Amino acid sequence: MTMLGTAVLVGSILATAMASGLLYSFAHSVMPGLGTLDDREFLTAFQRIDAAIYNPWMMSTFVGSPVLTVAALVLYLLDGNGAVGWLAVALVLTIATVIITGAVHLPLNAATQDAAPEFLDAGRLRSRFETRWVRWNVVRTVTSIGSLAALCGALLAGR
Repeated sequence: MTMLGTAVLVGSILATAMASGLLYSFAHSVMPGLGTLDDREFLTAFQRIDAAIYNPWMMSTFVGSPVLTVAALVLYLLDGNGAVGWLAVALVLTIATVIITGAVHLPLNAATQDAAPEFLDAGRLRSRFETRWVRWNVVRTVTSIGSLAALCGALLAGR
């Protein structure tokens, strides 16, 4: 594989690792920690975290993962390298992560943004939000970590 292909693959691994780490941290520390708060505090804290997460660094990481994975797949396809299968799996899992985020998390996050800062019916909003958000975050954490594992498999297979 060319130096460019390897560099793009390593970039994809790094972006995917950062995104996976974020999702993993939410699953195992952020949401359990927020879960100890009362309804209004939970929603306020989540809303502030959600507002802070929309920044160019986080967005470039989250978008960079699938973009760099596609680029690596194209480069490895052109080279006829044995890593293509691993890259295809990584791409499917990365796309699944993005789809889950867009279909489940972004609408739920928007609902907390729309209700802030009053949170007039905090208990009802939290009950509609928390269980579904947490459950699907675990799913996208698994898809993201699976993608990372497949990318590492591609790196090893492409040597």
